[in-house]
Amino acid sequence: MLEKHGLAPRRAFGQNFVVDANTVRRIARLAEVGPQDFVLEIGAGLGSLTLALAETGATIVAVEIDNGVVDVLRENIAGLSNVEVIHADAMQLDWSGLTDKSRCWHVVANLPYNVATSIVADLLDLVPEVKRMLVMVQSEVADRLVARSGSEAYGAVSVKIDYWATSKIVGHVPSSVFFPQPKVESALVEIRRRSRPAIDNVVAAELFALVRAGFARRRKMLRRALADSVVAQDFVDADVNPESRAEELDLSAWGRLRTTIDARLVREAGQK
Repeated sequence: MLEKHGLAPRRAFGQNFVVDANTVRRIARLAEVGPQDFVLEIGAGLGSLTLALAETGATIVAVEIDNGVVDVLRENIAGLSNVEVIHADAMQLDWSGLTDKSRCWHVVANLPYNVATSIVADLLDLVPEVKRMLVMVQSEVADRLVARSGSEAYGAVSVKIDYWATSKIVGHVPSSVFFPQPKVESALVEIRRRSRPAIDNVVAAELFALVRAGFARRRKMLRRALADSVVAQDFVDADVNPESRAEELDLSAWGRLRTTIDARLVREAGQK
């Protein structure tokens, strides 16, 4: 199909097209969507997964950035009344237009490796209407999305996901189902948004800023990595060991540290 239209996979867009029918049907089944559901597919490519999702009866909005590929996608889904194609960069998409259609969305996507983490984080931060995601990503990325404190894969994005949602790996995908074949394996990650964030009484953006600062110097002890924003008494009040490293703190500990810092800042402001 690519050859017919004079196209080739573009590395800049992280394009690895799924060419195995059993794989897309498996993803559609794991998506657990039906005629009453709204699905956002990011990086729809030539439409193999789009067609499998359309068979469920769900309403599909398929987003594709590539000028040439999007024309083939439109050709492949022609005649399907439950599929809309949007030619856009998902990293710059105006989500409000989509969310006007429904207050409850599923994201099902074979995400380009180079933007997968950013897209998942942005959807959790900015689009509360997205209630569930089933994303196919590089196995290394999948490990980070589901990691817990103490593991080598645990990082700032792991904390963010735990704050907003629950996550788990629900399947593995061999490189042989893609064209071109990547040098790495992939995995399917399910992310379900919590009814409310896992921690109360913190501003999400400020919590994540603290977490990023900690992981930016993840090999250093926190008393050094966070020296610009945390004083010694903060660690004591939050019951956090200042000689810990960022990957040793679970979400609860990060929340206690953020709350303690905020309380101190309020006291200091009142004393001025």
